[in-house]
Amino acid sequence: MNKVLIINSSVRNEKSHSRELTKLFLKNWKNKNPKDTFSFREVGLEEIPAINEKWISSAFVNPKDRTKENQSGVEFSDILIKEFKEHNIYVLATPMYNWSIPSGLKSYIDQLMRINETWKFRSGKPDGDYVGLLKNKKMFILSSRGDTGYGENEKNEHMNFQTTYLKFVFGIMGIKDVTTISLDNEEFGGEIFENSKRKIHQEIERI
Repeated sequence: MNKVLIINSSVRNEKSHSRELTKLFLKNWKNKNPKDTFSFREVGLEEIPAINEKWISSAFVNPKDRTKENQSGVEFSDILIKEFKEHNIYVLATPMYNWSIPSGLKSYIDQLMRINETWKFRSGKPDGDYVGLLKNKKMFILSSRGDTGYGENEKNEHMNFQTTYLKFVFGIMGIKDVTTISLDNEEFGGEIFENSKRKIHQEIERI
């Protein structure tokens, strides 16, 4: 049995295309995996606090030196990390905002990206050799984008700071098994966008 965490990050609700992808994914997954359990984390419509000086002061305390007082800055981060670790499959739905990700999702990632919690330095010293601490995890990234051509070796690949960033940063945490499904052409509308939706919906249904 899998424990699936659904993460929505769009600031739109009813008109969000990434949320529609989530609903379709969830319906399809439930039909094929009825014994799996599901949890939801909202980072678009609910505020995720940005990290601050107090957070940094707490996050870099050595685990053996932690006290309630010096860890007060990461209390909410602890909740998010505990929740994240308890699941083995993640479904992350995100629109592309200005070629990147929503600010709420960035704040969520910053809360998760904790040394000695989700990653560490292999040698124990800051040497750029990162080791992810999350093992046996699977992530699906469901992205929606206004334009097209953001894939590998495509015309807008150099402008994609959305899915490329997400794969990189969660890879640092140890999540290497990542499937990306992207709904493009939103800004064009009409038949072009409808064709894109049909293609992506079929792709989700085949998972």
